[in-house]
Amino acid sequence: MAELLLELLSEEIPARMQKRAAEDLKRLVIEGLAAANLDVTSAAAYVTPRRLTLVVNGLPDKQPDLREERKGPRVGAPDKAIEGFLRGAGFDSLDQCEKRDTGKGEVWFAVTERAGKPTRDVFPELLNNVFTKFPWQKSMRWGMETQSWVRPVQGILCIFEGAVVEGISFNDQSSADTTVGHRFLAPPSITVTSFADYKQKLRDAHVMLDTVERRAVIEAGLTEQAAAEGLSIKDDPALLDEVAGLVEWPVPLLGDIDADFMALPGEALTSSMRAHQKYFSLLNGDGT
Repeated sequence: MAELLLELLSEEIPARMQKRAAEDLKRLVIEGLAAANLDVTSAAAYVTPRRLTLVVNGLPDKQPDLREERKGPRVGAPDKAIEGFLRGAGFDSLDQCEKRDTGKGEVWFAVTERAGKPTRDVFPELLNNVFTKFPWQKSMRWGMETQSWVRPVQGILCIFEGAVVEGISFNDQSSADTTVGHRFLAPPSITVTSFADYKQKLRDAHVMLDTVERRAVIEAGLTEQAAAEGLSIKDDPALLDEVAGLVEWPVPLLGDIDADFMALPGEALTSSMRAHQKYFSLLNGDGT
């Protein structure tokens, strides 16, 4: 059983769109695999500001062989009935059909056997269709591009059993086995062979792939730094979720406001910090 790893690297995906995008990518790919008669053991989707990632485990090496039977008219039926049956089955003559006794007379049967394709050969059409019909809430085209996406796509990583899946493309990007780490903190190119390799090399390149982990790191850092100053964090789960979708390598920092501005009403300070700067508000021990 084999593993498929897919990553679409792009400019920053709006935080509000990330969770649904990860869910849609997983859903569309699994639906496509099911339609191709390919079962999977598990699948997981991940999202950061710059990448949508999907890993699918337990894929077979090839599709199952299929045998389809189509029951036709009785032997000796009128020519028009026979012609319609052959046309529907895609056959040219009754020589390609089987004659069976059903207990109520002999009946023609059309039997079609199809060998399953290698799983690798299924991916190009399947994934290109997913990209084309991806349901972004808002999408755009840039320059001379013909396909729309939420932001410009900068790379496609797609490997199956450790090797690049050829034939996958989006605008001017084609499938490869490379990606990049953090925009400022890491070298520009990373070559990967599996999801485990991908996840570890991204971490080494200052990218936390899991949104839940990024959220936990931010929350823990905020709490620790505030406590060290005898302060507490104003509870704001929605802002925490949003900030987890704005960074790939969170590093919480403690700052302050010039004393001249502290005379402003608290609501004016906190709403501006939250809406425009994505800062978390600190509270004194008495909750002010």
